[in-house]
Amino acid sequence: MEQRVSAITLGVSDLDRSVGFYADGLGLKLGKAVAGEVAFFQLNGLVLCLYNDLAQDSGLAGEPFGRGLFSIAHNVRERDGVDAVLRRAEDAGARITRPAHDTDWGGRSGYFADPDGHLWEIAWNPFWKIAADGATTLE
Repeated sequence: MEQRVSAITLGVSDLDRSVGFYADGLGLKLGKAVAGEVAFFQLNGLVLCLYNDLAQDSGLAGEPFGRGLFSIAHNVRERDGVDAVLRRAEDAGARITRPAHDTDWGGRSGYFADPDGHLWEIAWNPFWKIAADGATTLE
């Protein structure tokens, strides 16, 4: 396996609501979609997928979810960007699970949950570099 993530797929309960949250609310540009089934957003170097039938497709229909807790991180270029993105997410209907705060490692961070409860961390890390194309590299 090569050291790469190609796509992140989020199982959603209402595709139209989720597309509205990410496109209209957060401002992500919708790439392609199959009405009522799946939607794709091209990000820098990977694809964000919203899929209304992920449990069935993965062979886990009827299985309890919640044990695989994880978050998706979006790093911003400036410290104040954390607060701005969290405000925008909240205005779009997200639930802030942890407000913006200064971290013990010298950055700033906060979390929100999208309409289906998927966690996003919004962070500013003074030790990481974000290139013009959005690619993040460890320093």
